[in-house]
Amino acid sequence: MMRLLPIALVLSLALAVAAPAVAKTRGVKIGDNYFVRASGVPVVTVKKGTTVRWNWTGKHFHNVVGSGPASFQSSVKKSGHYAKKLTKAGTYTVFCSIHAGMKMKIKVKK
Repeated sequence: MMRLLPIALVLSLALAVAAPAVAKTRGVKIGDNYFVRASGVPVVTVKKGTTVRWNWTGKHFHNVVGSGPASFQSSVKKSGHYAKKLTKAGTYTVFCSIHAGMKMKIKVKK
């Protein structure tokens, strides 16, 4: 029993240290010609280090193109998902290069 106590203590400390390192994920819906919702330019706010995951739910082809503190781009597809970990604070403009007007903003806070 005495041997198990140090092992349990080490495991508890390892889990306590690893817990803050678990990144958060924020899902974003891609519908037929919109991000998040069918009207307006939505703004999503996340903390630095959050992974944003775009999920295709419509029937049309789309992509995700981001500009701002860092640039990123998904492939063109009509199903599946694309994820990007945002490690730089600031405001990102995200759009679909296929559909004019299909835009959103992501604000990444420190």
